[in-house]
Amino acid sequence: MGSRAVALLSGGMDSAVSAAWAAREQGFELVTLAVDYGQRHRAELAASKAISGWLEAAELVVLGIDLRPVGGSALTTDAEIPKPDTPAEGIPATYVPARNTILLALALGLAEARGAGAIVIGVNRIDYSGYPDCRPEFLEAFQRVADLGTRAGVTGGAPRVLAPLVDLSKAAIVELGLRLGVPFEKTISCYDAGPDGGACGACDACRLRREGFLAAGVRDPTRYA
Repeated sequence: MGSRAVALLSGGMDSAVSAAWAAREQGFELVTLAVDYGQRHRAELAASKAISGWLEAAELVVLGIDLRPVGGSALTTDAEIPKPDTPAEGIPATYVPARNTILLALALGLAEARGAGAIVIGVNRIDYSGYPDCRPEFLEAFQRVADLGTRAGVTGGAPRVLAPLVDLSKAAIVELGLRLGVPFEKTISCYDAGPDGGACGACDACRLRREGFLAAGVRDPTRYA
């Protein structure tokens, strides 16, 4: 595995902790990747840049691929963001069709072009029940795609897909982030954040984040609208 890694940065707490793990604990030189896919929570792109700067990444790449014409998600259309009192059952309206497949494909191309030995993504077990592209089976299948479909894969070894948070609870993610010094106040997890990044406090992402900090017994630095 090379000493460089491409870290997907969404601007949220999970991707920030994953990238910090890669840099601080694994010693990777980071190329960070933020993707502007037409998401309605635009403030997360600014958060991605802030986290990349904090990580002192060797390079920040921002790629644009507009998924709004595809539709099919409350995050890329004008559909209402669900704000239930309890977790939604089944695949939620905030699922973006094939998003992680698309993001990993972009990261794979960037990793191959930059000579990176790894791709880091912040998926975790809490999302398994709702998002099919957060499951270990999906990550394993994408690794197979990388092995078969890249020059690196057929000539020496494709970049490894690393998901360091896959078995962690939100509380454990918070604890790991604190140990790594992650500035959680710079991250934005909300699906319906305002232009200044203020969180709605009611969507699933806000609920999971709040519960994670509460379970970890530490103050949640989230800014609310």
